[in-house]
Amino acid sequence: MTTFVLVHGAWHGPWAWEKVTPFLHRTGARTIVPQLREGDVGLREHVDDVITALDTASGEVVLVGHSYAGLVVREAADAHPDKVAHVVLVDGWAGPDGSSLFTLAPDFFVEVVRAWSDGTYIPAPPPDAFGITDPDEAALLVPRLRPQPLRTFTDATRLTGAVDRIPGTAVYCRPQTYPFDRFGKELGYRTLGTDGPHDLMVTHPEQVARLLLDVAEP
Repeated sequence: MTTFVLVHGAWHGPWAWEKVTPFLHRTGARTIVPQLREGDVGLREHVDDVITALDTASGEVVLVGHSYAGLVVREAADAHPDKVAHVVLVDGWAGPDGSSLFTLAPDFFVEVVRAWSDGTYIPAPPPDAFGITDPDEAALLVPRLRPQPLRTFTDATRLTGAVDRIPGTAVYCRPQTYPFDRFGKELGYRTLGTDGPHDLMVTHPEQVARLLLDVAEP
């Protein structure tokens, strides 16, 4: 039986996957949706949160990271390669050992985020930054978004290379906002394009579930 460990991106929480999990459960799959801790923490604490989730997982584990969590899930998989059968990035930031979100992002993004930050936290951007333009969906999203610890964007990943021996798929949303397809290709991942905004799991949950189930098929 497949267990999907679904990891939310920056400013989000486990709720980001709440529309996706019912579609996965209908097929008999199990899901674990960890909460990445809040407060003045860095990438390493978030990796530990995912490792804790992996310790409770059984069966064939597909580890999924959205956006910023692409960095998190790759480091967690690198630490426990025996627990993960497949890594999936959904519009995910990812790179080789030593990468951080800020080293992967274009200069303008880094400058804007640093200016926006108070030095410890990055306030949540408006919903349209995630591709959420429907007024009703935006109204639901705003109160759920949380400040993101700045260190999670500046900390570098520590990889031994074990994660690169795990099969991976990079799903990128069209039209693209950042080169998520390139990040996947440079890691040797299969890349799959799909139409929809960056927060695809919020706006197109069934579509995301189908993609994940296709990846999990032997």
